[in-house]
Amino acid sequence: MSNFYFYLRISTKESTDKQSFNRQYKSLKTYADNNNLKFTDRYIYKDDCTGSTFKRKEWEELEGNLKKDDTVVFKEISRFTRQAEEGYSKYMELMDKNINLVFIDNPTVSTDYIKNLCRVATEQDLVAKTALESTIKLLLIVELDRVQKEREIIVKRIKQGIEASDKKSGRKFNTLDKMTDELRADIFGFLGNRNIKQIDLMNKHNISRNTLKKYVKIIQEEDK
Repeated sequence: MSNFYFYLRISTKESTDKQSFNRQYKSLKTYADNNNLKFTDRYIYKDDCTGSTFKRKEWEELEGNLKKDDTVVFKEISRFTRQAEEGYSKYMELMDKNINLVFIDNPTVSTDYIKNLCRVATEQDLVAKTALESTIKLLLIVELDRVQKEREIIVKRIKQGIEASDKKSGRKFNTLDKMTDELRADIFGFLGNRNIKQIDLMNKHNISRNTLKKYVKIIQEEDK
């Protein structure tokens, strides 16, 4: 009998990042409910570490339990991996073992979609088959590379914002009257990407650690 498993991952063990778990949890729970699947601790695996390697405690345990026709559900492909080449190799390895991968936010790289393309490829002549197989690999690598670049861009923008912020604007330290759209966006980036540090946001927006924590808590409460 095949099983459905659910995998969540965030990048660090800092408590503020638990919000990322909350968003993933909600998405996976909705998927399970809509498909009449069991969503209990027995079928849920969570890692609190980088996506640059598959040497993750919970992932290794999950992968060791997987059998033919089992399915692993992720909110998005970046929870599976953030490395294009290694991610592609692992993806194809699992698909060859008849393990199904579902990416709720990235359906065009879920294995059902890719398997259909592969099926079409086997029905073509050599030239068409080779071209389609190349397209499949490109589709996967482009999506994997996108999430990798996305992380790099977010970190770069935060750092550029710090460098460009006007430290002499007249606003005293820790006197931010309300949460600005820019601060809100930066906090969302911070919650979803542990390469962004608290000190970066504090310096950019001239706020104290306690003030930042207050705004983080507000956003977390809004997203519940």
